[in-house]
Amino acid sequence: MKLVAADFGAALLAWMCFYLVRKYLLNELTGYRFTEGALFDLTGSAMFIAVFWTFLYTLVGEYRDIYRKSRLGEIIRLARVSLLGAVVIFFTLLLDDQGVVNYKAYYKTFSAYYLLHFFITAVLRTIAVSSVQRLIRKGNISFPTLLVGSNALALNTFHELARTSRHLGLRLVGFAPVGDTVDPELAAELPAHGSYQRLPALVRALKIEQIVIAIEPSEHLLIQDILTLLEGTPARVSILPDLYQMLLGSVKVNHLFGTPLIEIKQDLLPLWQIILKRLMDIVGSALFLLLASWVYAFTALMVKLSSPGPVFYRQERIGRNGQPFRIIKFRSMYVDAEKAGPALSSDHDPRITKWGRFMRKVRLDELPQFWNVLKGDMSIVGPRPERQFFIDQIVKIAPHYRHLHRVRPGLTSLGQVKYGYAETVAQMVERLKFDILYIENMSLAMDFRVLLYTLKIIVEGRGK
Repeated sequence: MKLVAADFGAALLAWMCFYLVRKYLLNELTGYRFTEGALFDLTGSAMFIAVFWTFLYTLVGEYRDIYRKSRLGEIIRLARVSLLGAVVIFFTLLLDDQGVVNYKAYYKTFSAYYLLHFFITAVLRTIAVSSVQRLIRKGNISFPTLLVGSNALALNTFHELARTSRHLGLRLVGFAPVGDTVDPELAAELPAHGSYQRLPALVRALKIEQIVIAIEPSEHLLIQDILTLLEGTPARVSILPDLYQMLLGSVKVNHLFGTPLIEIKQDLLPLWQIILKRLMDIVGSALFLLLASWVYAFTALMVKLSSPGPVFYRQERIGRNGQPFRIIKFRSMYVDAEKAGPALSSDHDPRITKWGRFMRKVRLDELPQFWNVLKGDMSIVGPRPERQFFIDQIVKIAPHYRHLHRVRPGLTSLGQVKYGYAETVAQMVERLKFDILYIENMSLAMDFRVLLYTLKIIVEGRGK
């Protein structure tokens, strides 16, 4: 509330100051009389502008993770966001200003508004962030933190966090041992709350908000196991890096005097991209279903003529957060193709009809899934959804597969265009690395690239 009030008040004040500054820059102050009507109009426009700025800050995620903000980092982000908002206001409200007679006046008014808004907001927001940080330093606001590890490295990490991370509000409540040996000094400093294999239960029972994994970075399989266990928990996760990861640039230091940690991303996309991605899914799917109705009709007719049976094929798949849904496709196989049980298809699968083989090459069989996208079960771009039968086999080999369930599955994916249909569980695991790569680099720009690659495959008929 402090941050929102500071931003709202700063936007009001900046717009009112700009009203007078604009009069001065355009030489309109001489003989000007401030009437009640002008005050009413100014108040109304200032309220509208303040609401716009608050909405913009919300979209770019300024009000997320408010307790871990850095004052310097806030000012740098504010400079960028203020420029974006000032440009929007300039083109919507100031571009057709009747008082402006030349372009120099435009430059002056734009620069004046940007600087006024930035400096006033920076001052008020710094005051708001500082007041929150004082509460954290005093211990009025803290985050229950669990250390994962039990050797000398974990002990050193405990001392380092206790010494340098007070301003972050990390309150260490204990540790989860890894292995059979526990450093006696660590056991004397912190209570042990059970093996790391009980992490999901410990997070719930102790209301853990932060987890610090303090084991040797070379223990890749163990770290992978821990991250898999923590998949879906609300706690933030950080890992102690090694020198190699520092040289690779994986380690970001948000606070100069804090312990260097690799933080596992929780928010894969900024809020504005989440909203825009869903909006694009809805609008794109609705337009495609409407404009390509003749393609659907022709494909349905060909499916009906290719072999006896229904036009559409529905199958249960696993979607976001592990929730099942019914995917819909044009039928590309003969009826009862899986009467012997679930099986993956191959290039020369006799269960696929001739028309079905063509549909798969140009992705025609996937078109009905735009309905799944419209309903919200899927997105246009995202990892391909699988059946629970195959997921159970995949996680035995690659437990990190569950990472894909953080996002909506997609009609097309990086794994699908780079690898194609998988014929075995081993190939599904091989394709998984492309989908993990997509999630770790998720953005609207990445979605656009995947869509272009998909269109290229469709045109060239290289679908597998």
